[in-house]
Amino acid sequence: MSEAALEEVSVLPSIYCGQGEFRLIQQSAEDGLLVQINSTVGGETGLDVSLLFNLHPHYPCCPPNISVSSTRLSRTQCHSIRQKLLDQAAALPSEPMVYKLPAWVKIHQREEEEWTAVLLLDHIRSRNRYVGRLEQWTQQLQLAGRLLLGRSILIILQGARADIKEFCHRLKSVKVDVDSSGKKCKERMMKVLIESPSAFCCGHSLQGFVVKNYQSLAELTAAFQDLHMTELYQKILPSLSD
Repeated sequence: MSEAALEEVSVLPSIYCGQGEFRLIQQSAEDGLLVQINSTVGGETGLDVSLLFNLHPHYPCCPPNISVSSTRLSRTQCHSIRQKLLDQAAALPSEPMVYKLPAWVKIHQREEEEWTAVLLLDHIRSRNRYVGRLEQWTQQLQLAGRLLLGRSILIILQGARADIKEFCHRLKSVKVDVDSSGKKCKERMMKVLIESPSAFCCGHSLQGFVVKNYQSLAELTAAFQDLHMTELYQKILPSLSD
């Protein structure tokens, strides 16, 4: 191993000094160094990302190999962060860089953060056409969703914030339903009742796209409770009473 690599690794514990934040997993003259740094954004309830740096014996003349894992981000999101980190490392000068890269993740990680949004629709007349289009969009944008049909028509979406915004844009710009005269129309009356990082409002992540009918306010309340979204539901409830 190069002297520069050994010196960098020796100071990393003083930079990443939180409990469980830094770990030297392996040190070998043949295989190099294996270093793990755990990063958290947003405090104890925020997102966690574990970065595994494999430093080749010739590091820093060649950039490290990097693995990314997280309990809150999807595999696709972790892969995206990893690729951006590799690109960032390749663009840096051939000098110690591991100490810089976790800070870069903290700055850019919010781009990959999962958000939850609740949308209020005005009406659904052509149900099969409308629901089919909503499900198609969630698949294309890699969003998870729940469509709750009753007195109020609600869509709960989870995924990257940019993809949720694209979903909303499509709702207002694409003819997804028919009006009272049977003509195709756009969902111009859609309202975003709430949007927030999922880490701060939800107990767990949604999977797939599911349609659920409800007959009463009690059933709607139970639907949010089943999704561990009671706190979020309490925030949107005044909007449903208008």
